[in-house]
Amino acid sequence: MKLVAIVGTNSDRSTNRKLLKFMAKHFADRADIEVLEIKELPAFNEPEDRTAPAAIAAFSEKIASADGVIITTPEYDHTIPAPLASALEWIAYTSRALINKPTMIVGCSLGALGTSRAQAHLRQILDAPELKARVMPGSEFFLGHSEQVLDDDFNLNDFEKVAELEEHFSEFQDFVTITNQIVKQADTDRKKAFAWEVGE
Repeated sequence: MKLVAIVGTNSDRSTNRKLLKFMAKHFADRADIEVLEIKELPAFNEPEDRTAPAAIAAFSEKIASADGVIITTPEYDHTIPAPLASALEWIAYTSRALINKPTMIVGCSLGALGTSRAQAHLRQILDAPELKARVMPGSEFFLGHSEQVLDDDFNLNDFEKVAELEEHFSEFQDFVTITNQIVKQADTDRKKAFAWEVGE
């Protein structure tokens, strides 16, 4: 199974990046997980011709060719970081590569509360018509006090949270398989076209 994992922040010291690198290492025998960065992507600027910059086009192609997507987000002011919103806006405005794509959301925070508001908001964003990702329902993985349990070698030193993540990941693998079996390409193509764009 080929997955891409999006680091939903441009922070160099983010524990969300460490979590995805832990997942890529820990689940290497079950899936090929490529970690994607958004920190080098340009800010969204709505080009008139809807042509994506090269970096955005390459980013979108990796998403399109993957079986599923994992997105990790910190929580800033009760929502997702602006660079993640910008990256999603590029996808919505150009490739729409997330439409019908099986997607899992996870998140880390330095404090105790986790990223519940940001994850809930991200679910709403991913349900927008131009994104319309198939987000795995009934599953939330929050990692609080992440700086204490994720080290620089990308180990998650909390056995209970590792077990919880393993359970969520197993469910996601099943979700990816089932979703990709039932979703038809014609449905994806239909959702990528909008009546208000006709004649543009």
